Amino acid sequence: MDPADQLARLEKRLAELDREMADPNLYRQASRARDLAREHARIRGGAEAGRKLRSLLAQKEENAKLLAATTDADMRQLAEEEAAQIAKDELAARDQVLQALLPPDPDEHRDTIVEIRAGTGGTEAALFAGDLFRMYSRYAETRGWKLEPMASSPSDLGGLKEIIFELSGPGVFAAMRHESGVHRVQRVPATEAQGRIHTSTATVAVLPEAEEVDVQLKPEEIRVEVCRAGGPGGQGVNTTDSAVQVLHIPTGLIVRCQDGRSQLKNREKAMKVLAARLLERRREEERNKLDSARRQQVGTGERNEKIRTYNFPQNRLTDHRIGFTSHDLAQVMEGKLGDLVEALAADHLQARLRAGQA
Repeated sequence: MDPADQLARLEKRLAELDREMADPNLYRQASRARDLAREHARIRGGAEAGRKLRSLLAQKEENAKLLAATTDADMRQLAEEEAAQIAKDELAARDQVLQALLPPDPDEHRDTIVEIRAGTGGTEAALFAGDLFRMYSRYAETRGWKLEPMASSPSDLGGLKEIIFELSGPGVFAAMRHESGVHRVQRVPATEAQGRIHTSTATVAVLPEAEEVDVQLKPEEIRVEVCRAGGPGGQGVNTTDSAVQVLHIPTGLIVRCQDGRSQLKNREKAMKVLAARLLERRREEERNKLDSARRQQVGTGERNEKIRTYNFPQNRLTDHRIGFTSHDLAQVMEGKLGDLVEALAADHLQARLRAGQA
């Protein structure tokens, strides 16, 4: 579609949304008002990108004329540098316009529940799971997201057998959705005396947080048990019956939370995790794929079911789905995931376009 036509479509829809949002009766319907506000922000951003694209295309034409006319070496160099920047900005603007034209993803604005579990590799796998949690924690800080641990099971030597946490903030699910799967690490463990490289895995599941209208948890279908928390946790954690285990009777799903000292808080966290798992399970059943959303996302944790490899001896990260490679693994593990997240988002956009959703 011609950029001028795309911009016209966006501006027409923006005007319609302005009229709808000016109706004072709209705000009696909280969910409708929220959905319109989100669409308005998306369409407005797309329209702004469309106007920028129009300007960039004009600049591109003028720059091409300058390059064709000039024989001055310095002027040519400046024009070539400007052409490269225009091309980069043009690509970004085109992507933003296309994203605005696509039907909205109902999950992209949701908060997110992330589950990390040690896979194949024993102690080293648990240490890697802890490293992944630290990586995501650092990335969340750079994005201004709030991270709240919900449940965890520490291992020896400071690793994690399992951790479940909530991420909340703008664009959380859109950025994190592609982290689901098996992450493979290749490195020399601290406990390896011979200096041999070991391969271990950890699994990551990213679930959009369920809203009240998505999943109805009926009291008669829920069994809640409380008990004394076990394992390390500081003073007080093992002295009160604060751990909560929630069983969803129809499906057999069980969620246990014990990280907080408050039984009420642990119950709220467990119910939130349960609702997210049930929502994802229902969606998987509707798509006639696997019975369990988490299993679909992370597989069995075997070494050959990988989405990404972290090769420490070569300081290299490779995402096998899109062929992305970074030779600065140390910085990635410090939470600098921006380039990878952008590349995965661009691939996701192209996949949606190929599916004919625009």
